[in-house]
Parts: sequence; C-alpha cells; structure tokens
Amino acid sequence: EYDALEDEFALLATLVQARLRAGLTQEELAERMGTSQSVIARLESGRTRPSTRTLERYAKATGSKLRITLEAAE
Repeated sequence: EYDALEDEFALLATLVQARLRAGLTQEELAERMGTSQSVIARLESGRTRPSTRTLERYAKATGSKLRITLEAAE
C-alpha cells in the first residue's frame, strides 16, 4: 500500500513542478485550462484523481508533455 501512495505522491509533485516550471500560479493555470483555482488545488493536493484527459490538459497548459508508462511489477 505504501508503494501505491509513493506513486501518487510522485504524480502530485510532478504536477506542482510542471506548474512552477511554467511560472504559473494555480489561478493562472486554471484560466489556461478553463477551470477554477479550487479544481487545480484539489488536483495538486491529491483530493481528486485526475483523468487522463485532465492530465493532458494540465500538461498542455504548462507546456509539458504527458507520458504514461507501464512497467513490470517487481
């Protein structure tokens, strides 16, 4: 279970890093994505699980590239 949380925390950190790298506030990112600042806050805090579409929009709004991989279980 810890490993599952570790992956989730890594995703959250990656989202925040992408936003900061783009020099955007949550409000500015929300405007680019056509949503509200509270939605961005929920995404970045882990209170909601983003869909692939949401991640694509987030990546585009931050000038990032979304890459999803499947790796062999250890």
